[in-house]
Amino acid sequence: MVPVRLTGPRLAVREYHHTEEEVDALHALFGDPEVTRHLPFGPSGREDCADQLELYLEEAMAEERDTYRLAVTRRADAEEPADATPVGQASLTLDGHRAAQLGCVLARGHWGRGYAGETVGLLCGLAFGPLDLHRLTARVAVANEASVRVLTRLGFQREGRLRHDGCKDGVWTDSYLYALLADEWPAPAAPAVGG
Repeated sequence: MVPVRLTGPRLAVREYHHTEEEVDALHALFGDPEVTRHLPFGPSGREDCADQLELYLEEAMAEERDTYRLAVTRRADAEEPADATPVGQASLTLDGHRAAQLGCVLARGHWGRGYAGETVGLLCGLAFGPLDLHRLTARVAVANEASVRVLTRLGFQREGRLRHDGCKDGVWTDSYLYALLADEWPAPAAPAVGG
């Protein structure tokens, strides 16, 4: 495994660690009903989050890695970003055709600060740089206006509306599908991987 470590002006995106603190951070994120409001699942218990963290670590060790679920940390929270407590999660799920679906979730206390845009930008740099992908997609709940703004600011194009794309608590919801191609990404340099 080559560990992923991306750094932006205010944030770092890195592999998760197998610690109680990381489980607590994941539970603080996915245990919050407001954070999971636009996600395909409801609030998760701490034990479920511990199981998820185990899965993330297994995925990171895969010989042919196709899933990147990464911790988002604030660089100001620790001298070394690897020691900072996660405040969100970033993900890339590769589909085998030089494409991937991306995702980003932040703890409620960190909304409205531009962190989602910085995180998605770091993921784009990883995808179109070291991973040499051609296409990124993102599915966004129609009601999630903040995520729509983040994606459009970064150049993602809306490709359509997926009707009844998800069902949560017995209610069907629609999603928008957004995409960005490698030649549409204006980043001057890809972030460093590893190290």
